[in-house]
Amino acid sequence: MRLRRAITVGALLLMSASMTACGGDDDKGSGNSDGDGRTGASASGGKGGSGGAAGTKLPEASDMASVAYFLNKYASCLDLKTGAEYDDSNYMDTDPSWGEEQMTQDPAWGVKERAVCMDKYDDANTLLLVSDMKKFQATFKNKNYRNILIGKDFVVDPGDAQTQQELKTSGLVTLYCADPEHPIPSGFKQEPSQVEGCVLTDYYAS
Repeated sequence: MRLRRAITVGALLLMSASMTACGGDDDKGSGNSDGDGRTGASASGGKGGSGGAAGTKLPEASDMASVAYFLNKYASCLDLKTGAEYDDSNYMDTDPSWGEEQMTQDPAWGVKERAVCMDKYDDANTLLLVSDMKKFQATFKNKNYRNILIGKDFVVDPGDAQTQQELKTSGLVTLYCADPEHPIPSGFKQEPSQVEGCVLTDYYAS
């Protein structure tokens, strides 16, 4: 009788140990394949995005209203005007916008629309919708301009250094073409642009 009871207790202990082991496996299975406990979201960084040559997912916009809305989330874009309207206004005499309306007629730029809005410091932001980003970047480089903020299909030239700094968290990157006198400091991202001799970087030169 005592022997049978011992066998029964031993069997129960074995069953309990087996169930505990199975429960531990289930807990591990709720993580990802790396076993780090994270679920759902990928553990990879931004490099897998669809933002073109740089490999980083860049902001995109279908129209000027969308670009203005985007800027107002991070900085300010007030009193939006077409490029031609702004160039004919009194603002142009005191605060010229970057570029000119002829950019939209010059196929070398790949620009389909230009607009201007004011930041909260009363300086002009120039906004460009770009149909061919490779053409834009190549012409920008050939004109020896320094840097400008790039999205997937639009471009922003901030009217003020403060607005530029406010846009650092927006996901826009700088098109930075080789300039030995103003190198990019170490530690900042440098990814290929669509033209040789330039990179896309998260370094915002003032």
